[in-house]
Amino acid sequence: MGKRRKNEKKIPKARILIVDDDESIRKVLTEILTEKGYHVEAVENGRKAILRTKHRFYNLALVDIRLPDIQGVELITKMHDTLPKMVKIIITGYPTLQNAIEALNRGADAYIIKPLDIEKTLKIIEEHLRKQKEMQKMTEKQLVEFIETRAKILEQEIRTK
Repeated sequence: MGKRRKNEKKIPKARILIVDDDESIRKVLTEILTEKGYHVEAVENGRKAILRTKHRFYNLALVDIRLPDIQGVELITKMHDTLPKMVKIIITGYPTLQNAIEALNRGADAYIIKPLDIEKTLKIIEEHLRKQKEMQKMTEKQLVEFIETRAKILEQEIRTK
């Protein structure tokens, strides 16, 4: 592989938090997502997930619907308070229409059924991260436009005084 040029910036991959009480799922997802270049952390309960999201930024969280200390849908609501723009995906081995509707109504961006189809899961993750990046660019562009407009208004006010 070629070396990066001096001025070429390395684009950081997204940060992903996995919240699942099943150690094997945490390990498999961590390994697969790390191989794809993502920065991955995994925890086994809601309490640890809340602590992590209070102190670190994550682009996306994969949250099991049933955790030992909290229901996944309740957790994504709490995580919204600490990281409102984080993508939240519920994963469940207990799919019901009621669970899916509640998850989506409480802020889940997607709902994935176990056993996980890894290719499908990766596509869902990539699609949501792409949308997140587009929204961020749009917000940055709006901010630049606001600052430029405000600067022109202030210049005009200074000239007319």
